[in-house]
Amino acid sequence: MSLPKKMDQQTAKELRSILQKMNITHSKVKINLDNDTIEVEDDYSIDDILESAGVLTPEQAKQLANEVKKMREEEWN
Repeated sequence: MSLPKKMDQQTAKELRSILQKMNITHSKVKINLDNDTIEVEDDYSIDDILESAGVLTPEQAKQLANEVKKMREEEWN
């Protein structure tokens, strides 16, 4: 479980500037300093979209989310 921490405006502005130089414009990112990676977080995850459309059951949505997470982890490694 992650706990969000508030940052000052100057720090947020500097981080936005750095991310924009890397062509990252999403409002949500996860930075892993141990692995030197940045993961862009979707505003809406695919499982949320498909579940809300009635295509997947909650269990199928969970399985899909796990598969997507696994694929993303493999891409970063």
